Amino acid sequence: MDSSLNSLRNCERLALSTNSIDRIIPLTGMSKLKILSLGRNQIKKIEKLDDVAETLEELWMSYNQINSLDGLSNLNNLTTLYISNNNIKQWTELDKLASLPKLRDVLFVGNPIYDEMTKEQARIEVLRHIPQVGKIDGDMVKPHEREAAFGSSDISAGV
Repeated sequence: MDSSLNSLRNCERLALSTNSIDRIIPLTGMSKLKILSLGRNQIKKIEKLDDVAETLEELWMSYNQINSLDGLSNLNNLTTLYISNNNIKQWTELDKLASLPKLRDVLFVGNPIYDEMTKEQARIEVLRHIPQVGKIDGDMVKPHEREAAFGSSDISAGV
């Protein structure tokens, strides 16, 4: 990524997928950016998104080398996070997304957190960490999944 991007003041969608990008630069000046697509690169860390924190609604980061969800907590307008096929190994990483009030659509398939789980088990675990989502891995959340996620956690919390 190169600082000349900051001259794109009216840009709402920026697609930089498949460019061998290894780090994110500050996006100063891109005050209207709503969709940032950085899939299929070599990014290891989500960072330097402060300048677009108020406007960014969708972040597409699938097929990178990300192992932490740090750097997202101030993206209060984020509705969509596609971060499949990365290196997220700890379920506690998803807790960092629970404070994002508008987050509704997430994609985590292909991360190590799903290893040794069925699709159904993984979806319920995602809900336990990010209760506000309505769509997981391309499928709408079903009422019985919410019951399984929160019925189980309520029982264990009362013990």
